[in-house]
Amino acid sequence: MIRTSHLVHKGMVNICHGLYPEPAVLNDMTFGNKIALLSGDYLLANSCMELAALRNQDLVELMSSAVRDLAEGEFVGRRDQQNNPLPSPQGVSDATEDWTLRNVLSAGSLLGKSCQGTLKLAGHGTELQEQGYKFGKHLALAWQACLDLEPFIAGSQYASGSMFNLTSAPVLFHLEHDPSLFTEIDKGVESVQNVDYDKVHSIVSKGPGISQTKQLQKEHSQKAMEVLQVFRESDARTALSNIIVAMGDL
Repeated sequence: MIRTSHLVHKGMVNICHGLYPEPAVLNDMTFGNKIALLSGDYLLANSCMELAALRNQDLVELMSSAVRDLAEGEFVGRRDQQNNPLPSPQGVSDATEDWTLRNVLSAGSLLGKSCQGTLKLAGHGTELQEQGYKFGKHLALAWQACLDLEPFIAGSQYASGSMFNLTSAPVLFHLEHDPSLFTEIDKGVESVQNVDYDKVHSIVSKGPGISQTKQLQKEHSQKAMEVLQVFRESDARTALSNIIVAMGDL
């Protein structure tokens, strides 16, 4: 429910000045944003109420820190004027470290701490709880790598010219390999809509970023699978293992 509320909030439309000159359209977009904001707040409030009903202070603190991480993830690195993410300037950080930081905060922390909290409620020890966190984190990162690959793989639903995440793993890896792409990326400092996405997509598709992202996905899948072996054999463990294997086939 926390994840859903976060996605609903992120679904709000950035209304730039002059983008919707017709009053009727502007009113509709503004109303839609209000509904998204209130709906997200409602889901988050309900999740907090249910969390409090468990009457476990340690768990409340743990999940509150996950919500904090979600918020912090929205302010990592460079942003355009509408807070859309941009890659860090050349030479500032390693591509893998930059990608990992962004996605641990925005996804890995929530899933990891949810797994950790579940084990805490079940009465398992601290060591097993930490393994639960690691499993959730690596599973989330492996899935994010799969999502980042989608626009660049054969048979994807990517439409020519459509926008994609400029801080996705393939783009960050390519920038590390070929910094000249920053010339196009930096056009998005005011607005990411100024970037030629067709050009970026074409360049990245021909570079090493795709294979490096596949390797990144494989590494996190393997780490998640290794952590999973710590838990005793059960139908639940088998199901989680099947999920990891299925991601590798995407």
